[in-house]
Amino acid sequence: MIPRTLFKPEHEEFRRMVKRFIEQEVMPHHERWESQQHVDRELWNRAGELGLLCLTIPEEYGGIGADRVYSTVLMEEQSYAGATGPGFSVHSDIVANYICNFGTGAQKRDWLPKMASGEAVGAVAMSEPGTGSDLQSITTRAEKDGDDYIINGSKIFITNGYLADIVVVVAKTGDSGEGAKDSSLILVEANRDGFSKANPLQKIGMKAQDTCELYFDNVRVPQSNLLGEVEGQGFIQLMRELSWERLIIAILSVSAARAALENTLEYTRDRKVFGQAVSSYQNSRFKLAEMKTEIEIGQVFVDRCIEEVLENRLAPEAAAAAKLWTSELLCRVVDEGLQLHGGYGYMLEYPIAKAYIDSRAGRIYGGTNEIMKELIARSL
Repeated sequence: MIPRTLFKPEHEEFRRMVKRFIEQEVMPHHERWESQQHVDRELWNRAGELGLLCLTIPEEYGGIGADRVYSTVLMEEQSYAGATGPGFSVHSDIVANYICNFGTGAQKRDWLPKMASGEAVGAVAMSEPGTGSDLQSITTRAEKDGDDYIINGSKIFITNGYLADIVVVVAKTGDSGEGAKDSSLILVEANRDGFSKANPLQKIGMKAQDTCELYFDNVRVPQSNLLGEVEGQGFIQLMRELSWERLIIAILSVSAARAALENTLEYTRDRKVFGQAVSSYQNSRFKLAEMKTEIEIGQVFVDRCIEEVLENRLAPEAAAAAKLWTSELLCRVVDEGLQLHGGYGYMLEYPIAKAYIDSRAGRIYGGTNEIMKELIARSL
């Protein structure tokens, strides 16, 4: 198969450190985190101590100023291990980016060092109970009152929401009737009066990742919490970052598919049926060959998209295609892998079973795959 050329020796050294961290600090606790529906707060502090948070943020704000290949390494290793609990990519590669790219000097100084150290956990609040992927139809509103905003509304499906200390909130600040021109991004601290969190949502998969609903009841924040300093820039800011966010899902998906294949290969080589290894039957070999081929094809496309990110020219439709293809691929690979496990594939003690319930969300979050098809179609 085609060798990957993205990674330099320093990336591979970082990978070895990440792998040790996941083996020692994450996986021994993951089952317990699934029961409590969120990771321990101390995990964030430990990740910060080791320099695993906010990797691409400039050193002056607490990061290490690394390229996004380092972020890719961290995401891949989490995905290979099935460590779906830690919401590091949302915190480091989405929330921190919004603050770093659009925030004022004061906002960056206030929050980025705390996020890099793990002292503060970040979340982004887009989806609402009645809007789903339609971000232009949000109803959460921020009304001016003197030098403040007063925010009312609710958000749902918020990753890191339960432990969040700072939330980037998408809110309406205008009345033009044109959704794209009426939204803004506003920083809301979790200790503000009127801001509350529900208990983590009961999900069918990804149970260790804290996901909850957030409520804003006359939450007062200073207008200086506006990201970008000018109202009505929210949708533009979202669009600038969404391509990378969707590629994150693609990176996680193709890595999880590779892990599912490896787990299936190991099982089918060891498992005997009628005196032969399951992997020795032609049907098994052909299924495994198909899975391997599709994963390699997907990996090449994702790696090319990462190269485009490094050159600041990833097209939105390419990111949408990567997210669409790899999240669908992951579900196919996991389903085939589970089938080759037979009855044991339905047992949660096997990684393929957990992958089966964890993988389904990829076709929904980051914009449903139906939305991805619409975005791709618009570019035709």
